Amino acid sequence: MKLSERADTATPVRMSRSARARQGAMLRTEDFAAWLAARGAAHAFRVDRIPFDELRGWSFERETGNLGHSSGRFFTVEGLRVETAADGPVTAWQQPVIRQPEVGILGILAKEFDGVLHFLMQAKMEPGNRNLLQLSPTVQATRSNYTKAHKGADVKYLEHFVRPDPERVLADALQSEHGSWFFRKSNRNMIVETRADVPLDDDFCWLTLGQIGELLLRDNVVNMDSRTVLACAPLDHDEAGALHSDTRLLSWFTGERARNRVRAECVPLARVPGWTRGRMSIDHDEGRYFRVVAVSVQAGNREVTSWTQPLFEPVGTGVTAFLTRTIGGVGHLLMHARVEAGFVKPVELGPTVQYTPGNYAHLPAGERPPFLDLVLRADRSRIRYEALHSEEGGRFINAESRYLIVEATEEEAPLDPPPGYVWVTPGQLSALVRHEHYVNVQARTLIACYHAMTAGAPVPAAG
Repeated sequence: MKLSERADTATPVRMSRSARARQGAMLRTEDFAAWLAARGAAHAFRVDRIPFDELRGWSFERETGNLGHSSGRFFTVEGLRVETAADGPVTAWQQPVIRQPEVGILGILAKEFDGVLHFLMQAKMEPGNRNLLQLSPTVQATRSNYTKAHKGADVKYLEHFVRPDPERVLADALQSEHGSWFFRKSNRNMIVETRADVPLDDDFCWLTLGQIGELLLRDNVVNMDSRTVLACAPLDHDEAGALHSDTRLLSWFTGERARNRVRAECVPLARVPGWTRGRMSIDHDEGRYFRVVAVSVQAGNREVTSWTQPLFEPVGTGVTAFLTRTIGGVGHLLMHARVEAGFVKPVELGPTVQYTPGNYAHLPAGERPPFLDLVLRADRSRIRYEALHSEEGGRFINAESRYLIVEATEEEAPLDPPPGYVWVTPGQLSALVRHEHYVNVQARTLIACYHAMTAGAPVPAAG
């Protein structure tokens, strides 16, 4: 029997070549904005706020107050009670949370054109997105959706991801979603290559990684699900070394998981203190954090063209950032071992900063999150990347964060950082992303943005 090579050295080289290709064989980068606008004009999209009693198929359960669908599918809004031994001013709280135990598929189909990998991307409407229409993966579907619990149309291109040829899988990992708003939610993040001819639907286009990287430099174009899948792409990192060896890094991370104990359990939504349900929303009594609202949706290009649903709406714009330094001639990123109550594991590696500043404005300086004020005050000359990106538009509305990569000094971010923080190289982080529940969704967005920023010199345009 012929054995396989344990390490796939060809795929990272092919991915990196695609990342350097700022033009593609199928759609010119400068023509993308017009293409996306045309897809928006081709369909009717509308999202309206409605009171809870106008939700169709959704209702609050009499005993618990939980908000769920009559089919028992999709998701529920429940209460969450949390106790943690993690560092910080708050060690216990209760809140609403989205419970969706099924695993969804986030899949991008890849195919070579003129010797360069291209990726099949979709112009997809999500009710919570800024601008509604953003660039999504080939397939972005919960199990309820792709098994057609909504009794709608089939999910296009799904067959490439349900039972993929193992020889054609380029990336495949279970990854978490927002641990502050979801309870133990995971999606299968996949990149699958095909050599077959693929009929091209009007709402889809083929782009290189370099073209998608160019779009990541723009506000609210590439959606969260695309960013998390792209972060899983194996790239060819040429790094001379790292501040910490891989073994030392994994040992540090294991120690963080061992010392941070979290107890999180779902409780009846009606019994969550500090939150009040009104006709139009469920709000925190101090006006912070987020609210639960209801919407009516029309979308001409979705599997179901109209529906109603609840959504979470954060109060304020988030700030999410990597601090970066060059250490020994190699770029490093400062990561934070984040505790979020909804994680499957107690800790995942997150960005240096991941906060909504308004939620901490009332705290004295000594209790504000580390590095937050440094990022907020960063001089423009130190900002290496900045863009506004929407979070998951199928469950959140107006959830937008300012994503940044900021160069720091030794005085601002020492080599021996505060407890819970560690310096890693982009290559180390990319290796960890290929495993499940190591790197959170906000950090996955930022590593995709980092790759877009540092892709290197463009290769000649295809053709």
